[in-house]
Amino acid sequence: MSSSQHSSELRRLALSVLQPGFVGTEAPDWVLRDIADGLASVVLFSRNIVSPEQVARLTGRLRAENPALIVAIDEEAGDVTRIESATGSSRPGNFALGTVDDVTLTEAVAADLGRELRAAGVSLDYAPSADVNSNPDNPVIGVRSFGTGPEVVSRHTAAWVRGLQSAGVAACAKHFPGHGDVAVDSHHDLPCYGAGREEIEAQALPPFRAALAAGVRAVMSGHLLVPAYDPDRPATLSPRVLGDLLRGELGFDGLVVSDAIEMGAVTRRYGIGGATVRAVAAGVDAVCVGGESAEEATTRLLADALYGAVTAGELPEERLAEAAGRVREFADWSVKLREAGVDPEGGPGIGRVAARRAVRISGPAGDALPLAAAPHVVELAPATNLAIGKETPWGVAAPLRALLPDTTAVRVGESELRDGTAVLEECALRPAVGRPLVVVVRDAARHAWMSRALDGLTAARPDAVTVEMGLPGHGPTGTGVRICTHGASTASGAAVAEVLAGGVRGGSGVGRRPGGRRAADGGCRPGP
Repeated sequence: MSSSQHSSELRRLALSVLQPGFVGTEAPDWVLRDIADGLASVVLFSRNIVSPEQVARLTGRLRAENPALIVAIDEEAGDVTRIESATGSSRPGNFALGTVDDVTLTEAVAADLGRELRAAGVSLDYAPSADVNSNPDNPVIGVRSFGTGPEVVSRHTAAWVRGLQSAGVAACAKHFPGHGDVAVDSHHDLPCYGAGREEIEAQALPPFRAALAAGVRAVMSGHLLVPAYDPDRPATLSPRVLGDLLRGELGFDGLVVSDAIEMGAVTRRYGIGGATVRAVAAGVDAVCVGGESAEEATTRLLADALYGAVTAGELPEERLAEAAGRVREFADWSVKLREAGVDPEGGPGIGRVAARRAVRISGPAGDALPLAAAPHVVELAPATNLAIGKETPWGVAAPLRALLPDTTAVRVGESELRDGTAVLEECALRPAVGRPLVVVVRDAARHAWMSRALDGLTAARPDAVTVEMGLPGHGPTGTGVRICTHGASTASGAAVAEVLAGGVRGGSGVGRRPGGRRAADGGCRPGP
C-alpha cells in the first residue's frame, strides 16, 4: 500500500469510529460527504426532530449514502426524550416502571418505543440507563434509573433490552460501570464512585450483567472515576475498566460507546481531542459527540486527533482498526435486527397505562380527591441537568386544565424566592383562596429551596395536595394528600391530572408550558 493510500485508509478508520451529531432537520452536506468518506454512525438530538415522518425522511437520506449507517438517538422515554422533546414523552421513564415492578409492562413500553424509533429509521438507542440510583443526591441519574437496588434495576434493564430489540432497535446499557452512586454531574466535572470492588460487584455491576444476558450488543461508558479499578483515569479512558473489567470479567465482546466526549468530566483535563484519543486507546469503539458540539469542525478535529495520534505512535493503528471493525460488525448486526423487528401487539397507548399504574397516593385521599373544584396549581421548578431538554414540557397544570378548564397556575423557580417568600403569598396562596391548591414539585428532597417553599405552602394550606414528579424522598410537613408520579413525563402529568379530576384513581400507599409564570415586574400573570 502506498503512503497516500495508507493515509487515506487511516482517515477513513478515524471517521468510522465517530458518532457525531449535527444541526438541522435535513442532512448537512458535510455529513453526507463524511459518510461517503467512511463515517459509519450519526446521532440524532431534539434539534433534528420535528415529527416522526420528517425523521424518517432524514434517516432515509442519510442511508442513501450507506444503507448500514448506524443512526443513534438518546431516547430514554420519561424525562429524557428526544423523539418527543417538543411535547414531552408519552411513556413514563425508568423509575416509574421500576415502581410498578412488572417486567412484562416494562418490556411492552420498550417495545412500543422501539416500534416508533424503527419507523423513524433509528437503529441504536442509548438506553436503558442500567445505573442503580443508590445516592438520593445524585444530580444526573435520579428517575432515569429503574430503582435504588440492584435487583429491581437488573430485571427491568433486561426487560427493556428485550422489548426494544424485539421491535428492531438496538439497546445500549449505560453508564458503565454504574453512575448511580455519585454526587457530581459529569456534564460539568468528574464524579468519583469511591466504593470498593466487592460493593461495586454487588451493587453496580448486576444490571450490566443482566443486560448482557438479555442480548445487549452495545454498552456506553460513564465519565466517572472508579478508584477501586483505576485511581487515575475516568472509566471512559481506562483500559482497566473497559478492558479488564468489561471485556475480561464480564466477557462483553460487543460495541463500547463513549458517553458524549465533550462533557466536562473528561474535557476539563484532557480537551476534546485528547479525551477522544485516550478513549479509543482505552477500548472505546465508537465516540459519541455532538450533544453540545455539533459542528463540522468538531468532527474534523476529532478525526484529525485520531489520525495524528496513530502517525505519532500514541495510538496503535491495530486498536483503531479493531474499533472500526467492531463498528462494522455492530452495523451489520443492527441491519439484521431492524429487518427482524416486529411491531408489538396492542399498538400505542401502553405508555399512558404504565404512567397510571405508577401513581401512588398517600394521606386522606377520600376527603380530597377528586378535587371539589378547579384548583390553583403552583409548580416549583428546578434547574434540570443537561440530559433533560430545556424545551421539554412537564407539569400538571396543562393536562389538568384540559380536564378542568378553570384551573389557574403559576410556575416559580429558585431565583424568584431569593428575596423571601412574598412571591408565594402573592402568586400561590392568594389566588387559591376559596379553592383547592395543588403544589407540584420535582425532586423536592434534593433542593432545599423547594422543600422550604413546599413546607411553607402546606403549613399555610394543610389541605393542599402535593404532587411529587421526581424521586419521592420525604414528604412535606403538612398532613394533606401526597401523590407521587415517579417521573415528569407528559404521560405522568396526564395520569395525575386524571386522579385530581376524578377520571382515574391511582394506587394508594400503595393510578405546552403550564399556565402561569412570574412577571418581570414581580407580579403574577397567566402564562401562555
